[in-house]
Amino acid sequence: MAEATDDSNDIEKLYEFGERLNEAKDKSQHRQEYEGIIAAANGSGKAKQLAAQLIPKFFKFFPQLAEQAIEQQWYLCEDEELGVRVQAIRGLPLFCKDTPEHLSKIVDILGPLLVAGENVERDAVHKALMTLLRQDVKTSLTALFKHIGSIEDRSAEDLSTWESIREKTLLFLRDKVFPLKMELLKPEEVQKHITTLVKQNLQDVTAAEFKMFMDFLKSLSLFGRDAPAERIQELVEIIEGQADLDAQFNVSDADHIERYILCLSMALPFFKRGASAIKFLNYLNKQIVPVFDKLPEERRLDLLKNLSECSLYATTQDSRQLLPSLVQLLKKYMVRRKIEEINYTCIECLLYTFHHLAHKAPNATNSLCGYKIVTGQPSDRLGEDFSEQYKDFTERLSTVEDLARAMIKKLTQGMSDQNKAMAAAKTEDEKDAIKTQKQNATFTLRACNNILAMTQPLHTKTPTFIGDQKVNLSWKEVAKPSGPSTAAVAGQKRPAATTNVSSNNATKKGRGAGGMQHQLVNKAFAGIYDAGRSSGRGGRSWRGRGRRGSYR
Repeated sequence: MAEATDDSNDIEKLYEFGERLNEAKDKSQHRQEYEGIIAAANGSGKAKQLAAQLIPKFFKFFPQLAEQAIEQQWYLCEDEELGVRVQAIRGLPLFCKDTPEHLSKIVDILGPLLVAGENVERDAVHKALMTLLRQDVKTSLTALFKHIGSIEDRSAEDLSTWESIREKTLLFLRDKVFPLKMELLKPEEVQKHITTLVKQNLQDVTAAEFKMFMDFLKSLSLFGRDAPAERIQELVEIIEGQADLDAQFNVSDADHIERYILCLSMALPFFKRGASAIKFLNYLNKQIVPVFDKLPEERRLDLLKNLSECSLYATTQDSRQLLPSLVQLLKKYMVRRKIEEINYTCIECLLYTFHHLAHKAPNATNSLCGYKIVTGQPSDRLGEDFSEQYKDFTERLSTVEDLARAMIKKLTQGMSDQNKAMAAAKTEDEKDAIKTQKQNATFTLRACNNILAMTQPLHTKTPTFIGDQKVNLSWKEVAKPSGPSTAAVAGQKRPAATTNVSSNNATKKGRGAGGMQHQLVNKAFAGIYDAGRSSGRGGRSWRGRGRRGSYR
């Protein structure tokens, strides 16, 4: 009974304070009443709810009590009773309605509240943040991004709390803010601002988080179809930063090579729009090619696939620098003697890259392959004898052609057997296994046909280098044929995966028109928050840093 009386007295006092303030012409002269409202936030449950409404309502009239009022409202946001918490959260945006100087602090308070477990409470936090974003999007985003930054200054004991807040903040941005970019982020100055925020907060992200941010940035009109090459280059520079191209490459660092491959995949669409590929190509030439043989075989293939597509955008200078290393790699795969096991997809990649680089710096092949291409420049080196290089290179071409033809014959014959086996298969597992075999055979046929299409022009002393995209790489979507073609197996749908004849490892999916589709990218970008995070390493940082911080 005593508690009920106290509760009733608290509420009565609050109503009295509120009425006096409502009726007062100069509300600032009623400091005592406002202090009473603030103090009532320490009272009973119903009194707290009423105080949570009145504190923000009269907040603007008492700037000298601003800190105390906000602190008390924050205290109510962490109350044990759900009703008090929800009411306090709903009141937070009102602190900024007439006093926008407090907006950053209020957003900072709301950030940790995103981890709320109750739907009604979480919904209140979302609505409060959206209200503040609509009031001042630049200030709100700046405050919000503080919750997803680096862990450098955070203590270990609070790391778990900060991780939870960071995760929920990212989800809020992805699900609530990014979809409203046409409403919230339409002005160019706002788009530039959020681009800066993203760049400042990419020191410690997972591959999936990085892709989320890059997908968002490239969806902005700032980087739209009509954006100049210099602006597109800005996106490539962000990707270069994640690839860590200024670091010395360590072949034992599996994380670094995976980052390089993923980032190069992400950068490819921007090279097509005029951005420079020089840093990626230079890093490949100087850091990775010298230790190429020491890389895991699967990573080599991923790397060569990306290189083949990137070669279209190499400059003449890039091409001249890369060709010596490229020819050495090509010779390692194009054997001089016939062997049973050969990686046709790797050879396809290297030949494709060779053609595109040589098309831009044709006379560089004189000393490398023994060709006689005249450009009138001293670099032609026509007075020197490179006949041995020509003999060696063309012998390798012939050997690879023989192997490719034999493989085409073998696979074509095998398809008939696979059709018979499919007709006889009784279980779905058996049928799936045969489908996979047929898909593998289709990809290998494409690679072999491409190899023949690219080796044949290289037998003359003055070859013709393919500098366009007439050759459709075997793992990519098959273009609709305009007529008979020997470069691809027409009429086949793109299979889910493939395997080189020499390996049981699945070849990655092609990109097709929709961008990165191969298996490595899908695996790395499978979701923003995967189970690996709880391991302590968490899959978070591409830079190998551990977690050393907390939210506060």
